[in-house]
Parts: sequence; structure tokens; C-alpha cells
Amino acid sequence: MTIPFVAQLRSRPGVIRLGSDGQPRITIRVQLAEAWDTVRVETPPTEPVSAVKAEALAALRPNQEPADEFVVKLNGFEVLDENVSVADSGATNGSTFLLSYRRRRPVR
Repeated sequence: MTIPFVAQLRSRPGVIRLGSDGQPRITIRVQLAEAWDTVRVETPPTEPVSAVKAEALAALRPNQEPADEFVVKLNGFEVLDENVSVADSGATNGSTFLLSYRRRRPVR
């Protein structure tokens, strides 16, 4: 499968690969809103959203807040059950997951 153009926009170099070799994969972007930083993830459509979230946070914010402090949004709506697969959440090849803090934070 070819990499969608949108997956290349403002992404860090390199790719996070999830799942085992030989599985069909889609390419998605995961963007941390507060940091204005993005990673590209190649994942099987059957991978849970929580696994994508954990790997993206490990790359974007190592040694920072726990994963439950963040919500995952797709097309502006929160993914309420992060245990569903990437495909069942509605993501397709080239989709962008947006990570944002669960609670508003004070401006400093």
C-alpha cells in the first residue's frame, strides 16, 4: 500500500511500526496537539487504538504524563473505547489521530 501524502506532512523522520511482519498495514498520523508534533505510524487495521496511542506518546513525550491523561480524537470526535481496532474506530489509510490532554491545562 502506498503512503498517503497527508501522512508525510510535518511528520518526524522515521516510522513507528506496530504488529508483526507480513500483516497488511495502513499508514496513519498521530499528532500531539499541545506540542505541535507528529509521528507517522504503520499499523495493522486490527491493532487496538490504545496500542497506537501508547507508542505515539512514547515517541512524542518520553518520560512524561501517563497515557490516561490524554484522549484520542478522530475527525474531531473522541474515540470513547480505545480497545477497539484502528479500523473499527473509523480510521483509514491516511487518517490522523489527534492526542490532546483530557483536562484543560493552565497557560503559563
